[in-house]
Amino acid sequence: MRYLIQTFGCQMNTADSQRLASELELMGHTATDNQQEADILVVNTCVVRQSAEDKAMDWIYRTRHMKQQFPDKVVGVMGCMVGVRDPIKLRKKLPHVDVFMAPSDPQPMVDFLKERMDEGETLALEAELRAHREQIQDGDIVLPTHEQGSLISAHVPVVYGCSHACTFCIIPNRRGVERSRSVGEITAHVRSLGAQGVKEVTLLGQIVDRYGKDIPDGPDLADLLRVIHGVAEETGILRIRFLTSHPNWMSDRILDTVAELPRLMPQIEVPVQAGDDAVLENMKRGYTIDQYRALVGRIRDRIPNVAIHTDIIVGFCGETEAQFMGTHDLLAELKLDKVHLARYSPRPNTVSERRMVDDVPEEEKERRFHVINDLQGQIQAEKNAVYLGQQVEVLVEDRQHGRWRGRTPQNKLVFFDDESTDWRGKLANVEVTWTGPWSMVARLPGAEMPSMASEPIPVFVG
Repeated sequence: MRYLIQTFGCQMNTADSQRLASELELMGHTATDNQQEADILVVNTCVVRQSAEDKAMDWIYRTRHMKQQFPDKVVGVMGCMVGVRDPIKLRKKLPHVDVFMAPSDPQPMVDFLKERMDEGETLALEAELRAHREQIQDGDIVLPTHEQGSLISAHVPVVYGCSHACTFCIIPNRRGVERSRSVGEITAHVRSLGAQGVKEVTLLGQIVDRYGKDIPDGPDLADLLRVIHGVAEETGILRIRFLTSHPNWMSDRILDTVAELPRLMPQIEVPVQAGDDAVLENMKRGYTIDQYRALVGRIRDRIPNVAIHTDIIVGFCGETEAQFMGTHDLLAELKLDKVHLARYSPRPNTVSERRMVDDVPEEEKERRFHVINDLQGQIQAEKNAVYLGQQVEVLVEDRQHGRWRGRTPQNKLVFFDDESTDWRGKLANVEVTWTGPWSMVARLPGAEMPSMASEPIPVFVG
């Protein structure tokens, strides 16, 4: 049977889809990107914003039409739309769906497919799976066939769920309380990725800095980073990143570890969400603007050439024009390297949805979005212009529009030309010849200057 997994949302969902694909291939199924050919259709959903939920629902409704035409197709829905509880309402709303899977849990689909097999097939499969498990450690992952040999950067969940509960956030309700994976399981996962040619891993958590807080006398994120750095040295993994951090839990110990270990990249993602203390209090973020300023200063003091990324929500409940301008002015002051920007949308069963009023008009949210986007475009153009004429080290991921595409240690996107070498998965030292707010163009030392006409068009990708 052929499977197709359509993934929406964050890097955690990408990792979950990869895990499901791995399980399906162990059962003998193969991937396809053709909806009509697929015998198994899975939608991995995101509900952190209404727009993300709408996109997922559109795809789910598409599977309903295919199921009507081909009743034997297996349709699955996984991710945050399902959540950690039995989705009774969702089952009634989507009766054509065969399998519902909570975030990070592919087992219901595996069990459903086993039930459709005859006894001989089941026994043969279980024997094969037992033999496979005897050869691996808990946490090992066999990449899906279509990613083997081509996947350069992979995501590794290290802590599931979240126990912080910001007033706007649906994640604790859908992914449950935080649960740290063991160091051994994470190590096996990373080691298996390195053995399959992956060159960069990103450790994931809703609040990744809280890794180990749920384990009595357990390791913290700094401890884990040191262990994973050793695994990277052994297996040829060149780069390690982690996200997403929270200002309350970003310790100097973590920062010093990043500064000390060469395979830990100088990129810190630490969301501020808003630039006004009253808004932050309404969001239940747990820090003030001055504390965030001080954190940015500490990060820059301790990690040379660091890039700092942040998240911003515009139009939160009750946000006035003056409070919005506080966000604008904070970003203008701090000049961060990247902003992930979103318009507030109320999510079911969150504190803001139950107890606050979504009183900023949609057109005003849209205006504020574009004001911040324009500002950040100017900031990023200025920061990237510093690289003009400099050599930068790029980990090459793939080819795009006829050019090699890769990222610097600070996670800045770089394109360059070369027809003579397969650069995929390799480090290239290139000279920057053009910079824009969202990407840069470079050349190999001694190569001709790239054509101006072939520069990438800078577009907003936040």
